[in-house]
Amino acid sequence: MLLVDLLQKYRHTFLPVVKVAAGKDRIIGIDLSDSNTNLTEEVISDIHLFEKTINEHLNLHDALFAIGGYCEHRNLYRRSDVFNGSKSEEPRRNHLGIDIWGKAGTEIFAPMNAVVHSIADNDTKGDYGATIILQHQLENIVFHTLYGHLSKADLTLKSGDEIVSGQLIAHFGNHLENGYWPPHLHFQVIQDLEGNEGDYPGVCSNSTLSTYQHNCPDPDLILNLNRFK
Repeated sequence: MLLVDLLQKYRHTFLPVVKVAAGKDRIIGIDLSDSNTNLTEEVISDIHLFEKTINEHLNLHDALFAIGGYCEHRNLYRRSDVFNGSKSEEPRRNHLGIDIWGKAGTEIFAPMNAVVHSIADNDTKGDYGATIILQHQLENIVFHTLYGHLSKADLTLKSGDEIVSGQLIAHFGNHLENGYWPPHLHFQVIQDLEGNEGDYPGVCSNSTLSTYQHNCPDPDLILNLNRFK
């Protein structure tokens, strides 16, 4: 069975990664592609303006979270050398997770039973900052979920720690600890970590997109948040 089919089969069993009160809390989509004319060079290069832009979008729609980004092409990644490559490398611009934009300190929960695979502080401008990767198994398939842009205070878990479904595991970090981004969670599903620990590409080049899509299926199969938009 393919991972996407397995996740679809068990979709109804996954617990919320972030708490949303149905009928009360509002979730909206957010477009961070080049079609978003608010994302000027001035905005994406200034963390305070970037954060202000995200907050204005949330406030305008009276929303708790703004979500989106799976396979979205984002030229805003030019703000960081992490994604620009060298002269011989193709720049990375395609986002492989779903971002949940909200307030720093927002609680994050495990959607299913897991074991901590690895943690890391990817402390480079534009990177994940504090990061946790959980390992799961459903039937005979092993896969992983990655949580990026966390609070550094959450890096107390250790590889091999057992996590139960619904357990509080982390919080949204602020821009001083989350890779210099407005507060949000980058949530990504990964089947094969390819030997990585505490890190895995969350953005890929155009030429590798189809390969990464196969290894990193749509995170909303677990999040179940698009239904609220």
